[in-house]
Amino acid sequence: MTAAGAAEQANIDCSCVTLNIDDLGYRLDLAVGRAGFGASLVKTHPHLFAASPVFMAAPTLADMKRVVDAVETVVRIPGYQEFVLAWAPPVAMNDFGPAGALMGYDFHWTESGPILIEVNTNAGGAFLNAVLADAQRACCVGPSPSAGDVQSRFTTAAATMFRREWRRQRTAGTLRTIAIIDEDPQAQHLLPEFLLAQAQLEQQGFDVVVADPGELIADAGRLWVSGKEIDLVYNRLVDFALEQPANTALRKAYLHGEVVVTPNPHVHALFADKRNLIVLSDANALRELGTPEDDIRMLQASVPRTVAVTPANAETLWADRRNQFFKPARGYGSKATYSGAKLTRRVWSEILAGGYVAQAFAPPGRRRIYRDGALVELKVDVRLYTYEGEVLLVAARLYQGQTTNMRTAGGGFAPVFEMGDQPGNPT
Repeated sequence: MTAAGAAEQANIDCSCVTLNIDDLGYRLDLAVGRAGFGASLVKTHPHLFAASPVFMAAPTLADMKRVVDAVETVVRIPGYQEFVLAWAPPVAMNDFGPAGALMGYDFHWTESGPILIEVNTNAGGAFLNAVLADAQRACCVGPSPSAGDVQSRFTTAAATMFRREWRRQRTAGTLRTIAIIDEDPQAQHLLPEFLLAQAQLEQQGFDVVVADPGELIADAGRLWVSGKEIDLVYNRLVDFALEQPANTALRKAYLHGEVVVTPNPHVHALFADKRNLIVLSDANALRELGTPEDDIRMLQASVPRTVAVTPANAETLWADRRNQFFKPARGYGSKATYSGAKLTRRVWSEILAGGYVAQAFAPPGRRRIYRDGALVELKVDVRLYTYEGEVLLVAARLYQGQTTNMRTAGGGFAPVFEMGDQPGNPT
């Protein structure tokens, strides 16, 4: 059986519970340096971690990595940058150097191959998924995905990433202080990840704080929080253009080059504005930009056709709405996204008000698990966490409903078990 067939079969038939929840709690405690942290997280976030893995064929994962390479190639083309920056906010015009920490490439997969749904510049979950990958038992299909210590290797790679981001903007000095910034971080669903990232990066020699942007002060050519000078901001804000009043100090320091911000408005404009998918899914536009033919073929096969919603095409899109998925151009985290199959006239009027793209619907993968003694089918997407096009970690999300929500019983983050063409795979 081929690897693709074996993976599909395993996602249907394998009901193994591979997550060792006690080991996960122990590893989280160890990573944060606080007894009880893991048990508390599992209690407060019962649907954050799935108990079963997702199976992926090695050739499918290799194709996903080639899609990442193709997108990164296009983004480096000056003509592409000029094109997409034309619809970006002014704050995104300057390139200060950073490439964007922990990019997230989100995929569905089909019989014809992987489908790139979107690219995110504030992709969450990486530090959590690295710990999750190590807390797995072997199952009937094969061993766990941990070929060694995933968490340790990932944390080392993350530290290297932040140092490289610093060096891309600074020609001298040493990166010492990092601020993980999000709006009211204490109220964020993924606050535990911020605390985990803080502890892991501190073990790598950095001084790390978690703060709200309103706590930042731009003064004397530097950015400060609680009297501490900040060298680099790990930006988890969803205000991608730093437009909100609470982000004034960060915006000022960013625009004056007083602090390294990653990911930043320039990186978001190049990669994550949903309107960029219009270009990436258009072979003629890519060819006019000088994109290599191999990359055009890769993107044509993997990026669903995407168009801006306008009065001119509104009637056509409404008629074909069941085959479309509608997303706000500068949206995030599945907020205000709509499946055309469930679209109402009221919501359609909001979409027509502007700022939306329509993407050809690509169904998510499927994974069957047992939940409360019954067999249920969950949807799956796969995220590649990358830096400068290099894949640092692969993880999946299991969910029910229209979009990933981390509130599905039996769902949540899941490790990816890679399968090759092996006689021992299930038939």
